[in-house]
Amino acid sequence: MTPVSLSSFSPADYDKGASKLKQIVWYFVNCFFVRASWNPFQGLKLFLLKLFGAKMGKNIVIKNNVIIKSPWYLTIGDNCWIGENVWIDNIDEVTIGSDVCISQGAMLLTGNHDYTVPSMPYRNAPIVIHDGAWIGAQSVVCPGVVVDECAILTVGSIATKDLEAYGIYQGNPAQKIRVRTIKE
Repeated sequence: MTPVSLSSFSPADYDKGASKLKQIVWYFVNCFFVRASWNPFQGLKLFLLKLFGAKMGKNIVIKNNVIIKSPWYLTIGDNCWIGENVWIDNIDEVTIGSDVCISQGAMLLTGNHDYTVPSMPYRNAPIVIHDGAWIGAQSVVCPGVVVDECAILTVGSIATKDLEAYGIYQGNPAQKIRVRTIKE
């Protein structure tokens, strides 16, 4: 007999930050208007995200097929770009600063499971991405990670620990490979 018992797992073990009705309505609004590939209207996407509790700055671009699980746990600063197929799996707070680029297919994962407990309950932690950072295509930012100012997580890399300011990180797990210099 296995010591793992997923039959006793309950998704109700974490605070979803919104009523059941709000979560259901968001699911459909997200599917048909925010995530939808047919909807190129940034204004409508941003309006709906704000309506459901997201805190949004100015000049934000959210491309098509972006999944945002819980807008009430999302803060985005000014002049940000979120590419196609980004998944913001925010069952905890995600804070994105200004002038941040999150490239195609990146994943921001605030939840994980505690594999030391038989029912594998949620083990969540917020993600913070500071101003000027760039999260590369197909990369992953794990729960609890802080991406400091102007740091870069390169294509396909996985951030399991905090990224220092102006550091360029690559690999799985992501390691600092050099310092970012910005020409003026």
